[in-house]
Order: sequence, then C-alpha cells, then structure tokens
Amino acid sequence: MSLESIGLTSLFGLAWIIKFLWGPQVDEFATKRKWLLYTQGLLAVMILFTAFLAPLSWAIQGIAALFFLGSFVAATHDIAIDGYYMEALDIDGQAKFVGYRVMAYRIAMMTGTGVVVTIGTTISWFWAFLSAGMVMGSLCVFHLFFLPTCEKEQKSFMAFAISLLRWRFLVSAAAIALATLGLRKLTVSGWYVDLQKTYTLLKKLNFAGWVGILLFVALVSIVVFRKQIHGKIQQNEDSFYARAFLKYMDREKIGIILAFIILIRTGEFMLSAMASPFLVDLGIKIHYGWISAGVGLPCSIIGAMVGGALIGRYSLQKMVWPFLWAQNLTNIIYMFLALGLTDYLTINTANQDPVAIGAINLLSVALVHGFDQFAGGLGTAVLMIYLMRICLTDFKAAHYAIGTGLMSVSGLYAGIMSGFLASWLGYGYFFGISFLLSVPGMILVLYLPNLKAEP
Repeated sequence: MSLESIGLTSLFGLAWIIKFLWGPQVDEFATKRKWLLYTQGLLAVMILFTAFLAPLSWAIQGIAALFFLGSFVAATHDIAIDGYYMEALDIDGQAKFVGYRVMAYRIAMMTGTGVVVTIGTTISWFWAFLSAGMVMGSLCVFHLFFLPTCEKEQKSFMAFAISLLRWRFLVSAAAIALATLGLRKLTVSGWYVDLQKTYTLLKKLNFAGWVGILLFVALVSIVVFRKQIHGKIQQNEDSFYARAFLKYMDREKIGIILAFIILIRTGEFMLSAMASPFLVDLGIKIHYGWISAGVGLPCSIIGAMVGGALIGRYSLQKMVWPFLWAQNLTNIIYMFLALGLTDYLTINTANQDPVAIGAINLLSVALVHGFDQFAGGLGTAVLMIYLMRICLTDFKAAHYAIGTGLMSVSGLYAGIMSGFLASWLGYGYFFGISFLLSVPGMILVLYLPNLKAEP
C-alpha cells in the first residue's frame, strides 16, 4: 500500500471519536447483552469474510471498505460492553473488576497486533483472518450461553430498525455524513497544506483532531444553552436521545466534572507522547521492545488490578489522591532521569550508531518505565470508576460513551503541544512542565462531586 493509503486508515478511528452520538440508542433499544452478542456475531462474520477477500486482486480496497463499516460495529460493541459492565455489577464489583477489564483489553491488543499479524506475515493472511474470525465467533457463542441476563428490554430491535427509517434520522445522518466528508476533503486540500506550512502547529491537527474539537465544542454548547434546550425537550418528552445528553450536562457542578475529566490525564498524555522518542533519542531503541512488553505491559495490568482492588476495599474517595499523585509524580521522575542522562541524549540523538548508556542506566530506565506504567494503571482505575459513578441509571451506556469521549480531548491537545515543547525545552524541562500541567486537574478533586459511592 502507498503511504497515502496507509494514512487513510486513520478514518477507521472516526467511529470511536463520535460513538457517543449513538450511545443513547444502546440504552433505549433492546438490552446491552443483545447489542453485545449481535455486534460480536456481526464482527465475526465480517472478519471471516475478510479472510476470503485477502487473496483477491482488489483485496485492499474491499477490505478497507469492510473495515470502515466494521469500525462502527466495533465502536458500538465498545458501548455495549461498558453499559453491560455497569448493569451486571454493583459499585463494589465495578471497582474490583476494573483491573480484569484492563488485562483483557491488553490481551486482545496483543492478540490482534501480535498473534494475528504474525500468522499473516509467516503463513498467509487468509489463515490469519480466518483464525481471528473463529476466535471472535467462539467468544460470541460462549457469551450466548454463559453471559448472564441482568436487565429488562425497553424497546425491541424492530423498533430500532423502524426508527432508522424516519425522515428526521435520515436527514440528520445525511447532514452529518456530508459535513464529515467536507471536513475530510478540506484537511487534505492544497489550501490546508499551504496553511500548515505557514502555521506549523496545524501539522499536528489532522482530520480526526478537528472532529474531536468540533464535538467537544458541541458538548460545551449543550452546557451553555442547557436551559433553552431543556425547554424544547419538555415540549417533546418522548425524546430519549435528547434527554440522554441533557441529563448528563444538566447536573450540579457540571463545569468542574467536565474540566476534571478533560484535564486529569493531561500530564500523563504528554508524558506518553514523548516517552518513546525520549528512549529512542537516549540510544536504547533496540531495548525498547523488551522494556515495553516485558516490563511496561505487566506493570500496567498490575497497576489497574491493584487500583481497582484498593478502591473496592477503601473507596474511591480515599484512594483518589494517592493514585493521582503516583500517576503524575512519574513526570517528575522522568524529569530527573532525563536531566541525569543529558550527555547521552546529546550524543545519541539522531545518531545511527548510538553509544551504550551502561547497565545501571538501562536498569534505571526500565524501572522508571515500569513505575510509569504501574502508576498509569492506578490512574486509569480512578478515571474509569469515576466515569461509571457519574452515569445515571437510565443512560449508562450513553453517559459512559460521553465521558470516554471527553477523556480523549486532552490527549489531542497534549499530542499537539508535546513535540513542540520537548523540542524547545529539551526532555528534562519538558517532563517538568508536563507535571505542572497536571496540577489543575488534581486541584479540581477538592471540588469534585460523586467521589463517594451511593447505595
């Protein structure tokens, strides 16, 4: 594939950026269990179909189109999983099992990017996708028989299908599709490319970034104009979709809640954006694989499991401060590490034959990276559980989808700023600045509602 074609795969992530737009439908129609089973079954069929497309001459175009459609199915599956998790478990259970969720996600990622790709590159892509489809199909069958039923159906899937044929939905869907295509065309136009040359900051702001910004502005607008919106909804109280968004935004201290969700991972996002370039410039890129997989991966899983267990035992209110301090103090540790290894950074940056940093320094890097991933797991547990706490009973899937969407906003801005700041200040001072940018989010904890579990 050409680089241009590979770049287009970023469109596959669009569904996860905008998934909260159809989150209310997962709450309103059928059950989370049914959504989960149907989307798993559909994904299994699509992956198996991909296996038979792989040997064909036009495979790339066909698979790309199938994957784009599949991304929306997978994002819906994501919504259903989150909603089912909150339906099936009480508050203590949600905290206890959050570590297992992170572990399962990591295993799935390793399977997809490791096992499946290895089969594809060593045997054939037909067997790679066939194996992946069979695994997904097996999980679907397993869940069909063993996944507990824990909720009552509000409206049937047939009612959902009928709702899709209403002219208001069709017009809205067409308008969103046209706006999305227009934005996509704009971001790859010659005019935008010339603008990026003039304003280098725009080089970091791609199509997905603009979509995230526009959706964030739309959500903030709901907060600003919630009284007017509330008045219109009262004229049409049957609008479950509108009430899902308004109920999320129309609550006490919503400004603090939104600011906390957006800001609390700013420092972590900035650190993670520059951690890999830092290690490469340090001259240990050949060791990055075992440090990341052998040290970082298990530490992140352990961190999330320990975090969930301790929150379940001692409450989120008691654990939020130590966990967030651990997460953000990692930036200070990275700062001292970078300042202490400045000479190696100077010598090895862009050096094709880097100088060895020594066993002690290498061990220090591995330990710091391990602690970073462990502390990040603790912070992940805090945020996941808090997002569950602010989900109202009737809108669990929709509200969690909104929360996770807001969570990624700071990641967008952190990704844009981090490269410029690291280049300007150097890694050491950059990591120190990234810690300072995490402080506002921690201060907001003092004013944050919903930290105490409700019976």
